[in-house]
Formats: sequence, C-alpha cells, structure tokens
Amino acid sequence: MPSQKKIVAVVDDDPSMLKGIQRFLSARGLAAEGFASAEAFLASSAATRATCLVLDIQLPGMSGLELQRQLTASGSTLPIILMTAFEDEATHKRALQAGCVSYLQKPFPAALLLEAIDKAAG
Repeated sequence: MPSQKKIVAVVDDDPSMLKGIQRFLSARGLAAEGFASAEAFLASSAATRATCLVLDIQLPGMSGLELQRQLTASGSTLPIILMTAFEDEATHKRALQAGCVSYLQKPFPAALLLEAIDKAAG
C-alpha cells in the first residue's frame, strides 16, 4: 500500500531561502508548499493538510513565534520546526517552551532539516 506523500509547509520571507527549501524537499520526494508570511499561511488550508511546518521566526507582520502560539491556541497539533538566522538564548528557550519539535539556526546543513522533518512526521 503506497504511503501518502508528506506535505511540508514552509514559511519564510526570504524568497531565495523559501525557494531553496522547497526545491530541496521536492528533490527528496516531499511535497513542499511555501508561504512568504504567517498571514499567507493562515489564509491557506495548509495547516490542516501539512505533515509539519518549517517556520522562520523573524517574519514581517506576525512572527513565527506568534504564529506558533496562535496555532497552539486554536488546538492545532501541527508539528513545528523553527528556524532563525538571529540566534539568541532567550528566543531559543521560548521556542522550545512553546513546543517546537526542532530549532535550526540558519544556515543549517540540509541533513539537519531532513532529520527534523522525520522527527516531526513521526
């Protein structure tokens, strides 16, 4: 019986990063849906279809941490992988306390992203 293709939603306001992650995941046999903002993600149905969410913390408008809080408050159990180019211990701690399954610092090796997705998809 064929397994259903994993859908990975990716939210990043950097167009080259977003496209790069989407291409990488597609090359690995994963369906990747990209969004340039938290608001665009929320306006889609991706939260109900995705296997996991790869989410940048620093976004214009609603931040990645705010989106994570909103999804959790709405009862969503979507596993979230947070990523950031601006590492600081307080943000890292808040992300883990909020329940992200993985926390990646940009730039990160592609293998770490795949490990995080495997962990999130369980």
